[in-house]
Amino acid sequence: MGKLLSKSTSNNDRYSSMPHHTGVTPSQSTVESDTFRQFEQVHSDAVNSVSAISPGVCLSGSKDKSVLLYDYNTGVVQQVWNGHDKEVTKVAYNNDLHTVFSASRDKTVKLWQANQISPVKTLTGHELVVTALSLNSDNTRLCTGSRDNSLRLWDIHTGSCTLQNAITRNLVTDIKWGKNSHQLVSSSEDKEVRIWDSRTLQVSHSFPRKQYIQTSCDISDDLNYCISSSNGFGGNGCETTLWDMRTLSIVHEYQGHGETVGSCIFMPSIANRNLVATTSNDCSIRVWDRDSAKCLCYCVIPGSGPLTSVSSYPDGRLAVGSFNLGVHIFDFHCGAGGTFSLERKAQY
Repeated sequence: MGKLLSKSTSNNDRYSSMPHHTGVTPSQSTVESDTFRQFEQVHSDAVNSVSAISPGVCLSGSKDKSVLLYDYNTGVVQQVWNGHDKEVTKVAYNNDLHTVFSASRDKTVKLWQANQISPVKTLTGHELVVTALSLNSDNTRLCTGSRDNSLRLWDIHTGSCTLQNAITRNLVTDIKWGKNSHQLVSSSEDKEVRIWDSRTLQVSHSFPRKQYIQTSCDISDDLNYCISSSNGFGGNGCETTLWDMRTLSIVHEYQGHGETVGSCIFMPSIANRNLVATTSNDCSIRVWDRDSAKCLCYCVIPGSGPLTSVSSYPDGRLAVGSFNLGVHIFDFHCGAGGTFSLERKAQY
């Protein structure tokens, strides 16, 4: 069980840490509450990836080579899996089979199950670090991407690679599989966002190349939109782009982060608003109105280092991974008069 620590932060400390280049007025911005549940950090190094599993439970993968399932309501580590030779880059969870998936710099993907120390399967074939993974809706196939320029499709039950495709300079950074769909979206260090047909693993469309490396991507449940986030520095780049998958064009740019945007997701709709969440190397998490591109609220975590990953629960609660300060849990609130807030509830 994690040790519960006390935490309070003065208003002066919090506001002095907030970015001033964004143009977001104070009424639209939010900082953390004075108190939150702070447990002893369970990872000994940077958290590279988080996945919201069920209310109160989060899966995380770390540079310390471990994969960990944690109950942040009680501060209990439910299970730790060790077995990768190098850092874990991405994690995912299969709800039907209760199986955990982890990608690593050791070029493998491992499948884990509860109450088992050793991996159920180890998927090998990528020639460089595996940087991305995503499951299809019926949890039968897994798509992985790598810095070896390739995507691979795997049969989860047999562990065999059924399809693969490599494109020159396609150093994959992220993959998302469309809900109940054959469509996949990928982002890449070649600055492109691509739509793939999973039946053939061929590219069906490439969006216009961006100015900066694309670091993350997501696809909306209705398959109408995808988003991608950009590398950058000093406010240049550092945006998230909303793409229309029907017209194959840019709809909006979400601009306000001051450094690389490391992750972006579509959140569940709340109060009839379509939402997007982003995290950045500028130590902030932001929630945006998808359709107006307005930043509804944001929170800065002083000392966190880059915020590496974000995942959403059905009620809008967010899990965020950080480079220095472990995993953070936020509640997103829609208040009276159309006010919005982010409140940090836990850290471990």
